[in-house]
Amino acid sequence: MIEDRVTGRRVIRTALSADTQAVAALHARARATYYPDGLPQDGIDWPAAWLSAVRRPDGQVLCFVEQGRIVGVASFRVPEGSPGRTVKLFQFHVDPDHWRRGVGSELHAACVEAWQADGRRTAVLDVHVDNRRAQAFYARHGWLPDPENPPAEGAHHLFLRYAVPGE
Repeated sequence: MIEDRVTGRRVIRTALSADTQAVAALHARARATYYPDGLPQDGIDWPAAWLSAVRRPDGQVLCFVEQGRIVGVASFRVPEGSPGRTVKLFQFHVDPDHWRRGVGSELHAACVEAWQADGRRTAVLDVHVDNRRAQAFYARHGWLPDPENPPAEGAHHLFLRYAVPGE
């Protein structure tokens, strides 16, 4: 587990079960920004899904807390059937009211630190094709198109890969 990472009044810490309602609300606010027709009705109980992610023994959920409020969240684990040195970033969200304030970059750095500590050498993720802001963010942080998973015609997601720096 990651140690609390304190930077001023900001703390990056492991999420708790009690955080899941706040995390699910942040997730919905962030996702709403790249769906021009509103959030799709996907039938997922997001608070329950986040609670499951927090409680998974094989994964981690990090929260970025600023002045007592969760303003960023990241969820990752080794995906099933994947080499043990690969980690998948399943969710990465920053509250839209906190964009361009360093929250995402600090949260990404904490993820990389955790991956390095766990001996991960490759990280993968998928990003919605309409989420240009996220795609630019990931590109600035060294993520590249995943050559093993090129997007199919009409796909809704792009697959990216990141080489985790070695110690």
